Amino acid sequence: MPPRRKKKSAEPASRGLAAKDLASREAPAEVAKLEREIESDGGAVLGAFRDPVGARWQVLAGLPIERVAPTPFQRDVSPAHVKRLAAVIDRLDRFLDPIIAVRTPDGSYWTPNGYHRLSALKALGAKSVTALVLPDPELAYKILALNTEKAHNLREKALETVRMARDLAEKNSSAAEKDYALEFEEPAFLTLGFCYEENGRFSGGVYHPVLKKVDEFSDSTLPKALEKRKERAEKILELDRAVNEAVAALKERGFQSPYLKAFVVARVNPLRFQKGTGTPAFEATISKMLTSARSFKAGSIKAEQLARAGGPPEE
Repeated sequence: MPPRRKKKSAEPASRGLAAKDLASREAPAEVAKLEREIESDGGAVLGAFRDPVGARWQVLAGLPIERVAPTPFQRDVSPAHVKRLAAVIDRLDRFLDPIIAVRTPDGSYWTPNGYHRLSALKALGAKSVTALVLPDPELAYKILALNTEKAHNLREKALETVRMARDLAEKNSSAAEKDYALEFEEPAFLTLGFCYEENGRFSGGVYHPVLKKVDEFSDSTLPKALEKRKERAEKILELDRAVNEAVAALKERGFQSPYLKAFVVARVNPLRFQKGTGTPAFEATISKMLTSARSFKAGSIKAEQLARAGGPPEE
């Protein structure tokens, strides 16, 4: 395998716009139109400028808080995180981190990255929110890339991605799944999303490393690709049931450890013996794992094997 090339670092101050150029041109027609729409929606335009990297225009605005909502396919809000944010904003008596928003045709505003901050402001009784309003509606689907206010866990990423895929399938049914690789980030998130919808307590983390190796984005249109994703999720859930039975058999033999499920999945994973750089087939890999899980022999497992795999069993 050839050595990985190191990414060449950029020359200092070699990209984008100088500070004096961020607002040095008259805004294009689409931005002027957005400014008028913001004003007619009861908002206030605070300024328009180009971003320093890509030189794209954006509008800094104050928006009526009742007109702003999270993208409908976004992850569920964390009440604990909202409470912490509200406490900090209240203590500082300042809101210093504008959300990103795009305007919808009905005059409401979707935020792909500000659900928790928006909820915190609403909890404090705020009348308005400051936002970077972008003239590009497609940015509403860049949730995973834009959302830095609270790190997504695997379950949140997967559920958010599959909700997003459904929304896109309705809006653009002729687009291929692979066309949205940036928005979806990983094909595994789509498959796992269906699993989590079926079983909220699904242990996606133990299957994620396998899926990252065998799952790929499809050339099929989004509606057809979603049907295939659901079929794949059903196979993973079938495998999970077999793995749970193997874990139960280990517990009957006295093994008690938080690593039992990961241990079983590792034991039935055929990829641990596979060499080469090619992408293994999803169907073949999951079928082998299912066969191995169903024939798992708990009686042949020794305590030291489990200890080496992830930690000693509890006494």
